Amino acid sequence: MAEMTIDPTLGPVLARTGDERAVLESFLDFHRSVVLRKLRGLSDADATRRLVPSATTLAGLVKHLTMVERNWFPCLLAPGPDDVYLTSEEDALASFTVTEEDTVDGVAAAYERACERSRAVAGRFDLDHVVPHPQLGEVSLRWILTHLIEETARHAGHADILRELTDGQTGAI
Repeated sequence: MAEMTIDPTLGPVLARTGDERAVLESFLDFHRSVVLRKLRGLSDADATRRLVPSATTLAGLVKHLTMVERNWFPCLLAPGPDDVYLTSEEDALASFTVTEEDTVDGVAAAYERACERSRAVAGRFDLDHVVPHPQLGEVSLRWILTHLIEETARHAGHADILRELTDGQTGAI
């Protein structure tokens, strides 16, 4: 009988018998990596090209997710003097905006830094840690992680469609 192997990029599969935190973090990291894989390998022009009626682009999705990471982890759990939680619809829409200075490498690096900071901040608290939220009252780290899985997975799906429209590439890897 052939030995079963598991693709090492599938963190959630590897964490299938882990504790709750390991499962939540592995699903979030998996979707973060899918988003980055959808962006990488594209030219700056392709990453910022509009392919759907909205202003959504691959680079814009990653810029938006960078704001989402900063908003939910550092700004809520351990805000520094420069961390301001963004609550308006205008802020959310503006986070998708790409400029002439935005490059695939720069956008990807900013997202990776935001994710690393999120991991470091989240790692300081247990899942039951609760913080005030300006719109929801209170939220736990468990809820934040679950929400970020949902948000990142949703945009990974958008990125998958945009990448397929760009060069035909599909799939999580």
